[in-house]
Amino acid sequence: MRARFAPSPTGYLHVGGARTALYNYLAVRATGGEFILRSDDTDTERSSGEFQNDILDGMRWLGLEWDEGIEKGGPHSPYRQSERLARYQEVARSLLDLGKAYLCFATAAELDEMRDVAKAEGRPPGYDGRYRDYDSEQARKRLDGGEDAVIRLKVPRPGETVFEDLVRGEVRFNHDHVEDFIILRSNQTPTYHLASSVDDVDFGITHVIRGEDLLSSTPKHILIGEALEAAPIAYAHLSLLMGPDGKKLSKRHGDTSLRAYREAGYLSEAMTNYLALLGWSFGEDSDIFTLEEAVARFSLDAVQPNAAIFDNDKLEWMNGVYIRAMSDDEFADRVAPLITAEYGELNELQHVRLRMILPHVKERAKLLNEVPGQVGFLMTDDIDYDRGSWDKVMTAPEAKMAVEDGLERLSNLDRWDAESIEGELRAMLEHLQLNGRKGLQPIRVAISGSTISPPLFESMEALGQAETVVRTSRALDLLLESGANLGDS
Repeated sequence: MRARFAPSPTGYLHVGGARTALYNYLAVRATGGEFILRSDDTDTERSSGEFQNDILDGMRWLGLEWDEGIEKGGPHSPYRQSERLARYQEVARSLLDLGKAYLCFATAAELDEMRDVAKAEGRPPGYDGRYRDYDSEQARKRLDGGEDAVIRLKVPRPGETVFEDLVRGEVRFNHDHVEDFIILRSNQTPTYHLASSVDDVDFGITHVIRGEDLLSSTPKHILIGEALEAAPIAYAHLSLLMGPDGKKLSKRHGDTSLRAYREAGYLSEAMTNYLALLGWSFGEDSDIFTLEEAVARFSLDAVQPNAAIFDNDKLEWMNGVYIRAMSDDEFADRVAPLITAEYGELNELQHVRLRMILPHVKERAKLLNEVPGQVGFLMTDDIDYDRGSWDKVMTAPEAKMAVEDGLERLSNLDRWDAESIEGELRAMLEHLQLNGRKGLQPIRVAISGSTISPPLFESMEALGQAETVVRTSRALDLLLESGANLGDS
């Protein structure tokens, strides 16, 4: 098997494109074949190096290394369509000379008229083939005289294109619904249909695995391959990704670029795992598996044609599973760059605090990017209170009692560890007859500035007794001031 991923660098890599790349990779690796990466960059106005680099970075982030193609080279170089224009022109002119294609001089006004007539007669709108049997010598004279002309492929009529889609089964296209389509524009640039088909033939592609949005292009690509007398190619069209509302995944569902998920703190392992499940099942035994395990089980025969739902909540859950499966050291290594990016290079005290708290953060985190915010109270000795948290918790009548009693107990604690801290604060709750929410949340806000933090007792242990007492005392002073409201303090 030789399969390819051929994105256009006209935007950041979409998660749907990433799923297509992954399925190509899995199919090839499962059969011991070769995976080719090329760039369909004939749209020079919209293509950019930034988007190209994003695609390459995304592929490597997912672990989808290619065997031949962009940057790696290979026997079929170059792998950028913008560098193969002469080849496409050569093929188009060859088909013209063989009578398998023809020059068409239809103007924009004539094409509009054809569409109007077809619509009025209840036929599919499109080119009516009026230059199909035009005298070739006369066509050459008009072309030499400076008239603009495109080259169209002669679609066999009557006829139909039939192929066995490896995902969708038998697919038929009656040629009544396939016009004599353009393969080379009047400015000598190829259409997508010509460039893609020629590349597939030249590169020896045996399987084209792509989204179902390109299904209607397949008869055109098959017809070009037949005109070139090339070996048949197997096609597999993957269902499109849908949002939870059942509509095609788009920006209405949030940012859908792969880079957005990378920047949000998703793990590549979790993303690869999740994308693999969007149309294929690993088996009844598990939804969690490695890329290598997926390769061992993957088969195009098992890919489902039904629409796949991209559910951010499930992806986030899966990401949390992968985070919790990490060792404490690996988790610390993963989040270290994020923490230093937020707070700068850490001192020894900060490192000590992090080593103590990160294992507890790991058990609750769903995204890596959550971590810097969760440990921020340990990175400074001058915390700011979150206004919403203060007003919600510290204005309650029991808050001052809890902080005052807690401060006295914490100040006199001989042994400073999570177990001892918990014992004292549980005794405080019993003494004041408060539940955990009413009695412990004020302590949490006092030491972290927020109602959201890692586990309280472990946070206090990491913060240290002296700093915990200082912060609790400061909170009590604010509570004792007029109004007990942060905004008025």
